[in-house]
Amino acid sequence: MIEEGEPPAPDDPARGSETKDRAPRYPALADELIDAEADTPPPPAPSPQQRRGQVLLLGANLVLIAFNLRCAVASVGPVLPEIARSAGLSPAGASALTTLPSLCFGLFAPLAPWLSRRYGTERTVMAVLGAMVLGTALRGLAGAPALFGGQILACAGIAVINVLLPGLVKRDFPHRAALMTALYVTSLGVGAAIAAGSTVPLERRFGSWAAALAVWAAPAALAAAIWAVQIARGARAPARRGVVVRGLWSDPLAWQVTLFMGLQSAFAYIVFGWLAPLLRDRGLDPVEAGLVVSVSILAQAAGSMFAPSIAMFGRDQRLASGISTLVCVGSFLGCVFGPLAFIWIWSIILGVSEGALFAIALLLIVLRSPDAHVAAHLSTMSQSVGYVLASAGPLLAGLLHGWSGSWNALAWLLLALGAAMLASGVGASRARHVGAVSVPV
Repeated sequence: MIEEGEPPAPDDPARGSETKDRAPRYPALADELIDAEADTPPPPAPSPQQRRGQVLLLGANLVLIAFNLRCAVASVGPVLPEIARSAGLSPAGASALTTLPSLCFGLFAPLAPWLSRRYGTERTVMAVLGAMVLGTALRGLAGAPALFGGQILACAGIAVINVLLPGLVKRDFPHRAALMTALYVTSLGVGAAIAAGSTVPLERRFGSWAAALAVWAAPAALAAAIWAVQIARGARAPARRGVVVRGLWSDPLAWQVTLFMGLQSAFAYIVFGWLAPLLRDRGLDPVEAGLVVSVSILAQAAGSMFAPSIAMFGRDQRLASGISTLVCVGSFLGCVFGPLAFIWIWSIILGVSEGALFAIALLLIVLRSPDAHVAAHLSTMSQSVGYVLASAGPLLAGLLHGWSGSWNALAWLLLALGAAMLASGVGASRARHVGAVSVPV
């Protein structure tokens, strides 16, 4: 591991070819396809006005895409009881449905680097946006096969974009990483909040949970259309010369980043999948329960907007990750056991802390990486392993509830996750770089 900010020696193997392999800060994004996983000859230098326009266009596209990255996930929980009754799902089947997103995120994340090298990052994003649209729309056919199949397809597309976004930020916004991370994570939270709060009213408006779930294909289709317009302005084949990143999977710091990503995601998907059913069991009206979850997810936008900038104030991010973890665990326990009169307060605090944790986890991928190539591979590692780990969270929550008949057993799961998240987060937040080497091939 390497101290962050320490200038590398010319032959420093831990920093490898960071200087010579680093992509231009503001490539001509509207006219060239530049792969975050492969080096390309630099394009002709654009004028300052063109450069600003290209950067703004890419940033706006990333924010719009991020809006759609949790709609397919957050829309299921508020209507989960109706889905279970209509589709004949057992408690284990309902638990499996809530586990699918994080499991798919982990299983399909390793495809991202290969697709990016083979077809280019921008083309890959275009293809998986199409998969998101198709999968989300398939849920409108109703029935367990269409529901599970559509959810898998949509989440597979999301998994690939999850991995590619940190690499794009490291490549194209190296000096604005905190700002761009805040913007796209905030947009992600806003999309999830709108999906969680609107699905029950849509279900009542259309008279079908399937139609309410299929509606969320529309904003994904809009994002795909705008992205297609951008890349159609001038696309060429990605460069054949790539980069091999060595030493990442044996690096302790990389594993701490991975565990922190997975554990905070486990918390998030327990909220997405089970907070609304939990609140309904506690006596809230289904619409009110969905609104509580929606407000909680919307509050994530506030946490994710400000957390990256706040985390950058100190020498490292240990204080930010530690406080966010403790607040997250405490507020979730308040939602489970606290008086319902204070449920809105607890849910807002929970949302702010969850948003902060997710933004910090993504920011750590960028900060702990010495260059864009390592960032892309660390993103793959942390999200593939991390999300498979996270998939156990909602599954265990559902199984514990079905086994015990109450939500009390969930408290022990939350405490165990919180302790592990605190330890891994503090370790991952130290001001160092992972000891991986980028080697041109």
